[in-house]
Amino acid sequence: MTNRIIEVSDYSESWEADYQKESSDIAKALNQTNVVAIHHIGSTSVIGLAAKPIIDILIEVHSLAVLDSDSENMTELGYLVKGEFGIKGRRYFQKGGVQRSHQVHAFVKGSEEVKRHIAFRDYLREFKTIVNEYGSIKKQAALECNNDIEVYMSLKNAFIKEHEAKALLWKYS
Repeated sequence: MTNRIIEVSDYSESWEADYQKESSDIAKALNQTNVVAIHHIGSTSVIGLAAKPIIDILIEVHSLAVLDSDSENMTELGYLVKGEFGIKGRRYFQKGGVQRSHQVHAFVKGSEEVKRHIAFRDYLREFKTIVNEYGSIKKQAALECNNDIEVYMSLKNAFIKEHEAKALLWKYS
């Protein structure tokens, strides 16, 4: 098995176009009465933020069961269907093999996970000094992690937890 290379790149304007194309394809493939919204999330959704070049997409749905029945449509778009994949109430899909290009996270509309992802994204979009700090942490973590995703995530964890909490207060208070 080939190990994944943890790479953090400077922001690319192509990420938004990649998201637009992919979200359009996903919207066409899924039950349109079930899909509430499709969002660009994660670091590639924040202008100026260094990121692993993986497009993160969040789908809000009315029903996970209906989404499950559409899973073969995601497979036809090139996604691996991963089920909850460690997060209760989520449906997770990966595209692009070991060096994945896209990740889709789906949750029921209005869930705490949806609120958390959207709050953190919007907070980073609003506060550029935090974007710069986060980008530096991510680049350093990529250098130090020896391509171990668990190490990479742990090196970012304190920053993420602190700023997710701040983002939730900022967005929803």
